[in-house]
Amino acid sequence: MQASADTCNPVGEEGLLMLRARRGDSEAFGGLVQLYMRRAYGAALSLVGSHEDALDLSQDAFARAFRARRTLDPQRPFYPWYYQILRRMCFNFVRDRRRRSGKLEGAADWLRSNARHRQSALRPDRRAEIEDLRRRLEAAIQALPDRQREVFVLKEFEGLRYREIARLAGIPLGTVMSRLYSARKRLAHALEEQP
Repeated sequence: MQASADTCNPVGEEGLLMLRARRGDSEAFGGLVQLYMRRAYGAALSLVGSHEDALDLSQDAFARAFRARRTLDPQRPFYPWYYQILRRMCFNFVRDRRRRSGKLEGAADWLRSNARHRQSALRPDRRAEIEDLRRRLEAAIQALPDRQREVFVLKEFEGLRYREIARLAGIPLGTVMSRLYSARKRLAHALEEQP
């Protein structure tokens, strides 16, 4: 006799939380949110470039995930399942925002704060040079096509491996490599063009 998905033995704390959440336990789903809210916010921020929008989208994606909780598989990791919801929402948001404004909003707060922290120990002339480079790099990253920016950020800022990126983005490994190559080439070209 085959066991149903609800009677399979989940692996670890995450699997147990997923099993309970699937049955409608909002406290268990809250545990999953706690486990992944920072990572979800970081992913959303890298895709939309705005602190407030990233907060809204990551929270909305968790709400949408809760509504779709019956499709959870406690034998599989939660985050890749959730990320598919989040990335679709972020891509739709960026597409809609481009229609309204024609450009992505300002740069990501995390890039600024990281650069400022490193600059604090430098000479003023060197700080100005680094700040200029940071601004140019930030603009170049935000100007990348959405799917190239996604792969670039997952690789360079989240430190994921190619196979992990392929699984999260739902694309072949070769596409990950191609998009990453194209993103790096565009960034290099953009930085060479500017003074």
